[in-house]
Amino acid sequence: MSRRVSSKFQVPSSKGACAPRDSELGTWNSELRGARTLLLAAMIACSTPGPAGEPVRITIPAGATFRQVTDTLVARGLVGSRFWFTALARLRRSDRAAKAGVYDLPRGATAWNLLTALERGRVAMVRFTAPEGLTLVDLAELAETRLGIPRDSVLAAARDRARVNLLAPDAPSLEGYLLPETYQLPVPVTAASLVQAMVEEFQRRWDPAWDRRLDSLKLTRTQLLALASIVEGEARHDDERGTIAAVYRNRLRLGMALQADPTVQYAIELATGERKPRLYFKDYDFSSPYNTYLNPGLPPGPVNSPGLKSIEAALYPADVPWLYFVAGPDGHHVFSRTLVEHNRAIGEVRQKGRDGR
Repeated sequence: MSRRVSSKFQVPSSKGACAPRDSELGTWNSELRGARTLLLAAMIACSTPGPAGEPVRITIPAGATFRQVTDTLVARGLVGSRFWFTALARLRRSDRAAKAGVYDLPRGATAWNLLTALERGRVAMVRFTAPEGLTLVDLAELAETRLGIPRDSVLAAARDRARVNLLAPDAPSLEGYLLPETYQLPVPVTAASLVQAMVEEFQRRWDPAWDRRLDSLKLTRTQLLALASIVEGEARHDDERGTIAAVYRNRLRLGMALQADPTVQYAIELATGERKPRLYFKDYDFSSPYNTYLNPGLPPGPVNSPGLKSIEAALYPADVPWLYFVAGPDGHHVFSRTLVEHNRAIGEVRQKGRDGR
């Protein structure tokens, strides 16, 4: 005969007297969260050294351990407590996430913000502006002055055949392919990193539709940049860029020598290392494949770094018949169709110069 087990001897359920009530669980969780918040606040407070101040530059080498990173921060007065800083890093799992680089870290920053900066690789940056129309020599000298990069290192990086071949196998160098722009560069800046940043910006800003335009113009990109660099060297006002480009396109179409002064200036600078701002009659006989007074067609490559406006002008020149131009005192040009008109314009411009107009 079976016996019925009394309910008072059954195993208590999870809702029995031994289990905490939901209200008690909520209280405990709240207290735990509060304790954790207090501990976190204590870690941050104890590891922050003091009031705010000027940024401190530190370098974290590749492969550095977190202990070495902490030693550097403590030594530079950025961290007050090694113990609490390390505890905080382990709590947020940042002790294996610090990225190598050069950092400008503000004195007085919280430990949390320091760890965030190191974890996200917020390295120190330097601003560098390359104006339109610079030659490689100009750029190298500017980089040496502003960034402390040896001039010859920049020239070597921009003329490195392997680097040039990746972008423009038909170009003598990266002249014309280093886009004039203002750059924010991670410290330390090297010749290679500067050239690479400028090349990448050029590629980013190059419109794929321009490749199809090159086909219709029957020009390579290097040839187009050579024309754009001449426009850059001649133009002083944006509204004339398209017209100046048209003059050279017209001369190319008719088989006329371009006779562009910027090509002669570049030829002299390439040979001597010095730019000649004013040309004399004897300079037009300077022997160089870049001299478009002596050689037909476009020069072998760009003669400076054209900006986007000059590139667009070379791609889409104005529809005008002009074959000649001469610059007036204010930088604007007088355009002519015939040599007779051109010589008359030269005389008028010179007369204005003498009259002080």
